[in-house]
Amino acid sequence: MSTNAALRPLCPKVIFEGTRLTKKTDLAFALNEHARFVGPRKYRYHSPLVSAEWSGLTNEAWGPSLISFPPEYEPTVLEAYRTWVRLFELHRYYSWIVDRFHLSTQVQQARSGHRFDFDWLEERLHPLGFAVVLCCRQADSFPRAREQRLRVSGNPAQYDDLGIFLHEQDELRAAARRSRLPLLELDVTGRGVDELADAVADWFAEHNLLKAD
Repeated sequence: MSTNAALRPLCPKVIFEGTRLTKKTDLAFALNEHARFVGPRKYRYHSPLVSAEWSGLTNEAWGPSLISFPPEYEPTVLEAYRTWVRLFELHRYYSWIVDRFHLSTQVQQARSGHRFDFDWLEERLHPLGFAVVLCCRQADSFPRAREQRLRVSGNPAQYDDLGIFLHEQDELRAAARRSRLPLLELDVTGRGVDELADAVADWFAEHNLLKAD
């Protein structure tokens, strides 16, 4: 049965990728309440925001995640990805905001010589309308971003070597450009979260990605 386009719900599906200090998590939360992205709301209700960074594979704080894991967890990780994509398929007419996903896994695992082929995953994500927003910043802006983060970080040592983030940014950029999913490369340098959220909403509207067919 066909449905009038004006009556179809907003159900964008976005995967945020980016190294640390690129505002991707703040942006994900902002879009989760953005009227032009998920619709106007008079009160908060359940809207999923999920992440491959979750460290729930073991009973320990800051343990392995779907991105950073030892080889023995590969079967579990792949099963988790299959579970996620099946859930997305079953709820294809809902909005999904993902803060880091399979591209981060590919980049992280490639450093230890493990190449992950996620073509099968993207073949299922693509018809659902998923797109990648790669959050980047100019190299000379990382020191200032680190200063701001150190005011709230509980683990400041992880920001000692900014070269790690610059290298990861290049790796993620290469992975995103190889992806078959639509890609917005978003420069966050000197821009506030609200401005960036508007830019993402505009891009999704321009590419007809806010509603499902």
